Amino acid sequence: MWADEPKSRAAIKTGRGVSWGEHDERLFCGVAAFYRNAYSANLVDNWLPALTGVTEKLEKGAMVADIGCGHGHSTVLMAKAFPKSRFWGFDVHEGSIAAARQIAREAGVDDRVTFEVAKSNTYPTTGYDLICFFDCLHDMGRPIDAVRHAVSALAKDGTLMLIEPFARDRVEENINPIGRLYYAASTTMCCAHAISENGTHVLGAQAGARQLEDVLKAAGMSNIRRAVESPFNLIIEARL
Repeated sequence: MWADEPKSRAAIKTGRGVSWGEHDERLFCGVAAFYRNAYSANLVDNWLPALTGVTEKLEKGAMVADIGCGHGHSTVLMAKAFPKSRFWGFDVHEGSIAAARQIAREAGVDDRVTFEVAKSNTYPTTGYDLICFFDCLHDMGRPIDAVRHAVSALAKDGTLMLIEPFARDRVEENINPIGRLYYAASTTMCCAHAISENGTHVLGAQAGARQLEDVLKAAGMSNIRRAVESPFNLIIEARL
């Protein structure tokens, strides 16, 4: 992250932003490793079971989309846990998709996992039972459009799972060691990317539940609840 300090300084001075693909190539595997540990510890055992009826669907065989999948660790974890289901991972960064395909091959799940380069509003709308946004919606310049596309891509009784860094709604409530770390990373990566898309929002990693729920409602989601929270993560379930 700090290898890009000159780009960050220039972005702050000009307001131009820095897109994800413009960063130092070491950042991508670093971020993937940072999140992989949390997903390994919580995704299958804690987060998915907290959603309404989702684990049962996955055990029987479901269709799942992982939006902004990066190196695909979240996708692969689910594919290993639920061999009867099919998984698709979508990301705009070609290098990350190539890495995700390799990780899936090494894990032995490439027969039921497909990774493709696609934007959050262009991937196929094929009736997914579960659509996941792992720590990425706040990076998007047009998050409402991304969720609207997810709404059109969900099966009739499908579920959207939104995983975000934990934050309270007011800045002063986030002035703690974790919040300081997230604000620093958000300034140089998350907000910078959202600005580069010249969109409607710059949510940042400390958006908080209220702003995230406003995005979900604006995109057409009506049944929204906080399924799980921890000092590091906020997991929101949204249904039509």
